[in-house]
Amino acid sequence: MPALSTRTLVRPNMALGEIMSFAYDTFCSNKVRFALTALGMVIGTASLILVVTIGMTGRQYALRQIQSIGTNEIWAEYQGGTERIGNSDPDLLTMSDLEAIRRDVPGIVAASPVLQLNDRVAVGNGKERDLVILGVSPEYVNVRDLVVPAGRFFDQEDSLAHNKVAVIIDKMAVQLYGSSQAAVGKVLKLNGLPFTVIGTFKERVETFGQTEIVDNTILIPYSVSLYFTQTPQIKMLYFSMADSSMVPAATAEIKRVIQPRHRSESVYNVDNLTAVLAMMNRIATGLTWVLFLVSMVTLVVSGIGIMNIMLATVTSRIREIGIRKAIGATNAEIRMQFLAEAILISFVGGIVGVIVGLAIPYSVHFFTSFHVPISGLSAIIAIVVSSVVGIIFGTVPAARAAQLDPVESLRYE
Repeated sequence: MPALSTRTLVRPNMALGEIMSFAYDTFCSNKVRFALTALGMVIGTASLILVVTIGMTGRQYALRQIQSIGTNEIWAEYQGGTERIGNSDPDLLTMSDLEAIRRDVPGIVAASPVLQLNDRVAVGNGKERDLVILGVSPEYVNVRDLVVPAGRFFDQEDSLAHNKVAVIIDKMAVQLYGSSQAAVGKVLKLNGLPFTVIGTFKERVETFGQTEIVDNTILIPYSVSLYFTQTPQIKMLYFSMADSSMVPAATAEIKRVIQPRHRSESVYNVDNLTAVLAMMNRIATGLTWVLFLVSMVTLVVSGIGIMNIMLATVTSRIREIGIRKAIGATNAEIRMQFLAEAILISFVGGIVGVIVGLAIPYSVHFFTSFHVPISGLSAIIAIVVSSVVGIIFGTVPAARAAQLDPVESLRYE
C-alpha cells in the first residue's frame, strides 16, 4: 500500500490537480503492475491506428491501380446475338461505328479499334511461339495509358504510310532478346511479312490478363493489320474522354449510337471503370470498418484488464480508504481518486499506443519509397477512446471503493 502524503491526510477536500498527483504517486509505487495493465491499452490503441492506416493504404492502392488503367476510358465490344439466328454472320463493330461515335459523342479525345490476329513466330532456339497480334491506331497508347520502356510507339505517319512496324510487350522482349533495348531494331516475320520492332510497351499497372493484352502480345498499325483479313474482325473499340466526369453520360451515348447501326437482335457491351471504382471504394470502406471493430474489441479487452487490476487495487488498499474516510474524505472524492488512476493508466497507454501506431507507418516510409498515408484523426480518436475506456471500466472499482464502510475498512488486515 502506498504511503499517504501529509497533504492528503490534512486536506480531504482535494482539488482535481491533487487527485491526479496522488494517482501519479500511486502509479509510481506500483510501476510493474500498472505498466502491464497499460500494455494492453498500448496494443489496442496502436492496433486501432494501424487498422485505419492499413484500410486507407489498401483503399488508395486499389483506387490508384484502377485509375492507372484509365478512369476516362470507355470500351465497346460485340457480345453476340445474330449468329444464333439462322446462318447470320456475327454483327461485329466496324470503323464506321468508331467514326460515327467520334462525330456524335462530344468530349472524346482519343479512340482506337482493336483487331485481333494470331500467328506463330520462330525464336532463337528454333522453336515456335504463339503470338497475339493486335491491330490498333496510334492513339491506343494514350487510350490504354501504356508505358513505352524502349524505342517509340508507331505514329500517324506510320499508319498512313502502312509501315510494317511493331511494338512488342516488354516481357516478351526480355524473353526473346534479353532486354527491351535489345529488341528495338529486330525484325519479326508476322504472317509471312517482315516487321521491324520499333519499341516495347507494357501496361502501367498489372491487370492479370483481364484485358486484351497478354504476355505474348504484339501491336501493329490497324491499317497494316487489314492486309491479313478480308473481313475486319474488330474485337473492341476504345475511347478516352476529356474528363472522367463525362464518362457515365458518354457511355450511354456511345451505346445509343451503336445499336441503331446494327441488327436489333445484336448485343453490344459498352462499359467503363466507374462501377469498378465505386465497388472498390465500398469494399475498402467496409474492410476498414471491420478491422476497426476488431481493434475496438482489443481495447475493450484492455479495459476489462484495467477493471480487474483496479478491483484488486481496491482490495489491497481497503485500510487506506478507511483512514481517508475517517479524516473526512467523501464518497465522491474516493470515487474520483480511483477513477483518476484508471484514466491515468488508459491515457498513458493510449499515448504510448499512438506513438507506436504512428511510428510504424513512418518507419515504412523512411526505409522504403512506399508512401503510407497516416490519419491524424485516427490518433485523436484512439486517445479519446482509450480515455473513455478508462472511465467506463474504472467506474465499477471506483464505486466499490466509495461504498466501503470506514469502520470495517479500519479493521481490515
